[in-house]
Amino acid sequence: MTTFMHRHILSINQLSVQDIDFILDTADSLKEILERPIKKVPTLRGRTVVHLFFEPSTRTKLSFELAAKRLSADTVSVSASTSSVVKGETLIDTAKNIEAMKPDIVVMRHFCSGAPHLIASRIQASVINAGDGMNEHPTQALLDLMSVKEKKGGFKDLKVVIVGDIKHSRVAHSDILAFSKMGAKVTVCGPATLIPKDVESLGSKVELNIDKALDKADVIIALRIQKERQGKVLIPSIREYALRYGINERRVRLASKDVLIMHPGPINRGVEMTPDVADATNSIILEQVTNGVAIRMALLMLLLSAEQDQ
Repeated sequence: MTTFMHRHILSINQLSVQDIDFILDTADSLKEILERPIKKVPTLRGRTVVHLFFEPSTRTKLSFELAAKRLSADTVSVSASTSSVVKGETLIDTAKNIEAMKPDIVVMRHFCSGAPHLIASRIQASVINAGDGMNEHPTQALLDLMSVKEKKGGFKDLKVVIVGDIKHSRVAHSDILAFSKMGAKVTVCGPATLIPKDVESLGSKVELNIDKALDKADVIIALRIQKERQGKVLIPSIREYALRYGINERRVRLASKDVLIMHPGPINRGVEMTPDVADATNSIILEQVTNGVAIRMALLMLLLSAEQDQ
């Protein structure tokens, strides 16, 4: 019988292949709850989940909130603009004060890489990294794995191509680690100024020519240009980026016939991909969103189950 022994979810690196398989299987078993007329089970009744978000979020925050509510947990949301951080309180003091109210799990998004790791080392509650700076977004990678597995059955030797702002994307970093760990072959593509020098050490190949990158691709993951994290202009213009690296119908035809089109959102239509590609039958972007709720339900349940076993 597989058990889940982790107290926190901070990085894909902490998870073994067996851990990931267990999370995906658990999420798959929970997904049917989302199809019920009454989408709620009592699994986490009496437990409390705090959502501590220091950056804007729609999909991730709502997904975590719905996941907790589907499992009957009590939820509290705190944003940077409504927290005492604006009055000068330190992040650690904020976390300590939240811990004094006895939550079971803190879901945290922060603009500084490593912030959730710092908090996890200072409080007793479990911590889930919902995105930290340019570092990682492990739950996005897990829902991406789930979405691909549903369509492809597995990952071995799949060609996964990630296109866009690799340098500033925490999703890219987690996806490279996750898909590589599960046996896929990952290629990253984008302007040279948006490719980090050490990206191959994470387990990916680099191909700057998008037509070559997309040749026989099984999965295409498009990323947006993260201008809010760029300290200087790294591309001539959005229009030129769209011409050189945007995913359009012609480029999709270079990939495998059953290629999957993915995007973590939000999509800038006409930049990362054309509207016809985003809305095509092989686009699973909205299925990623649905699977995000199932994955986060699984993580909340598994972390609290692991806590009881320890």
